[in-house]
Amino acid sequence: MGCHYEKEFNIEDKSIEEQNQELMNTILQTKKVIKEANINYEMAEGKLIDYFLYVMKAEQARLDYLISRAKAMDISIEIGEQLNIKNG
Repeated sequence: MGCHYEKEFNIEDKSIEEQNQELMNTILQTKKVIKEANINYEMAEGKLIDYFLYVMKAEQARLDYLISRAKAMDISIEIGEQLNIKNG
């Protein structure tokens, strides 16, 4: 059995527009993960409650970091969300 590996591109190899789009996609994906973890948390029992709480806290910290990066790069979060609504 052989393994297939794809070369990962450094973010520096991408254009500013591609970097911005990738950041927006990551922000939107992170928001989706938080929403799904919240739904699962509400239905969880036992140790799964702790797990989903951990996921929500970790993903929220990630989201805070990504949003601060977007603000530093003068990217409008609202525009990205509108694009996702139109495309998604």
